[in-house]
Amino acid sequence: MNPSTRVLARIGSPADLKGLTETELEQLAAEMRSELIGVVGRRSAHFASNLGVVELCLALHLAFDFTRDRLIWDTGHQIYPHKLITGRAALLHTIRTKGGLMGYPNPSESLFDLFMTGHAGCAPSTALGLKAGDDLMDHSDRRAVAVIGDGALHSGIVFVSFNHAGGLKKNLLVVLNDNKMSICPRVGGLAEYLDRARMSATYNNWNKRVKSVLPSIPLLGEHAERWLQQFKDALKASLHHGMLFEELGLVYLGPIDGHDMKTLRGYLERVKTMEGPVLLHVLTNKGHGFEPAVKDPVKYHAPAPFRVHESGDGLAPLKTSSSRTYTDCMSDALHAACRENPRLAVITAAMCEGNKLQRIRDDFPDQFFDVGICESHAVAFAAGMAKAGARPVVDIYSTFLQRSYDQIFQEVALQNLPVVFCLDRAGLVGADGPTHHGSYDLAYMRVFPNMVVMAPADEKDVAPMLEFAAAHPGPVAIRYARANLDTINRDVQPIELGASEILEWETDGMFLACGSMVPICLRAADRLRERHGLAVGVASARFIKPLDQSLVKKALTECGFVITVEEGCLMGGYGSAVLEAASDLGLSTARLRRLGLPDRFILHAERDEQLAETGLDVDGVVQSALALAREVNPTRKFPIQTRKALATQNI
Repeated sequence: MNPSTRVLARIGSPADLKGLTETELEQLAAEMRSELIGVVGRRSAHFASNLGVVELCLALHLAFDFTRDRLIWDTGHQIYPHKLITGRAALLHTIRTKGGLMGYPNPSESLFDLFMTGHAGCAPSTALGLKAGDDLMDHSDRRAVAVIGDGALHSGIVFVSFNHAGGLKKNLLVVLNDNKMSICPRVGGLAEYLDRARMSATYNNWNKRVKSVLPSIPLLGEHAERWLQQFKDALKASLHHGMLFEELGLVYLGPIDGHDMKTLRGYLERVKTMEGPVLLHVLTNKGHGFEPAVKDPVKYHAPAPFRVHESGDGLAPLKTSSSRTYTDCMSDALHAACRENPRLAVITAAMCEGNKLQRIRDDFPDQFFDVGICESHAVAFAAGMAKAGARPVVDIYSTFLQRSYDQIFQEVALQNLPVVFCLDRAGLVGADGPTHHGSYDLAYMRVFPNMVVMAPADEKDVAPMLEFAAAHPGPVAIRYARANLDTINRDVQPIELGASEILEWETDGMFLACGSMVPICLRAADRLRERHGLAVGVASARFIKPLDQSLVKKALTECGFVITVEEGCLMGGYGSAVLEAASDLGLSTARLRRLGLPDRFILHAERDEQLAETGLDVDGVVQSALALAREVNPTRKFPIQTRKALATQNI
């Protein structure tokens, strides 16, 4: 297409949409989908969900003025079309790269992004709060809109927000973006007609008049009014599931075709004239406009980079990776455990694919439970299973498990129940950025009495740790990174409660490393030895709680310096546990340093870039060790030998 004829090139802000014809809007939607396909041709990015909301995004920006009105996209990975028309089209090629656009809403990028939203279900609450705040601040003319997916609809917080909205009677619009996998089924023409009628002032006025007239009819008035209400309720209940929302105080409209922009705009314009909270049910297709994604929206949720065949009906991957990850290894271990132990059950919260649990779901359906996007329910459900004698394993991303904090406390730890927590994506996760980093699990899990917290160093640790956890009489958390696996060449020591694994012991210094940092510390130790003549040993913590105090004492009394290394927040993490142990043992910590994630949010980038940024790559660990060694022994020289010099010595 000639760039001069492209509609998207003329859109610098949503205001530029106002003068477009229907034909130009359709062309714009096609151009936006082409841009989205181009992005995924370069890098992995959220795809099918974005293709599905192009018309919805355009219709919302045409109906509302979001320089004043409020818009929150729930689980904001469907934000790409919104970014295209809010002044960021020229930068879309940078999305999910270091220094580029974030793959989620980002208030620092645009005034049209109000919150970073990466956890599902919170948008209705936030939008309702915005509306209440605007009313309080004398901006009652502002409208508030939340777009929520059907997958997040059953989150407890959603229904609490609906209940609150119904009570407050604020002008809130919740758009239910239903991609045909919702709890609300499609309905027929009559229900759509009734919903359309209920939007009109004619229907509302007729309803009021009937209610005012019926009581005046002798004898029959009271009975007729009751009969009319029962008839209306029966119609709503039998024709569609909007009755549920109506009972909570929301006006239910729909469902309507989310790819029919003219109809969408008509509904949105009419909603603006209505008082009180409204739920607009919109049907969309994930992957709309790109047939492979329509046929398999799960596969194309966030696919690897691909090239579109000339025929347009298929894909050719640009690159493949055969590397095994910690997630792969845990999935295999769980599958084997399910086969060996029929009492073991695997529970996840709508992340079967992300946690690679499909084989368990297919091979052991009676031992697999997907509870949907409600992590607090997942944990309480697991507690009930454990109380009944089963062995539940809760497999959830670290960042999402935070949502069940109270249940971890009350239902599991307080009861000392044998629930195993597999915390996937612990640490830095790369392009998904700050909403998805598993930065805090070490700090938030180790504080609970009865809780055991573990971290595998490599592939050889994973299955034995799971076996240990499944046999332990109390709760156990196993955290592992979103990273390719390393395999450390060693004779694996048995897993013993609270015991670390010393891989190399040296007296110049010691790295006490946690989980995914163990292989990095081993490489750093090799470099320090070969290039700088500094002998630094490495121990794998294995257990963050209970902590191996004997290792702490041995390292602090026998070694020149000690550095703890963890892929988690420094406050309250593994290094803090070592400091606490040193204090309890009366040991000096003058030669102890901690490496971990700093007290700030780490923005999106490749995981290797994030490790380098936080000083947790090999170079960063080496430099920290050299700095501490010079501080401890300022008179000692640490030569810098080049690779060429080392090669010459080896000849």
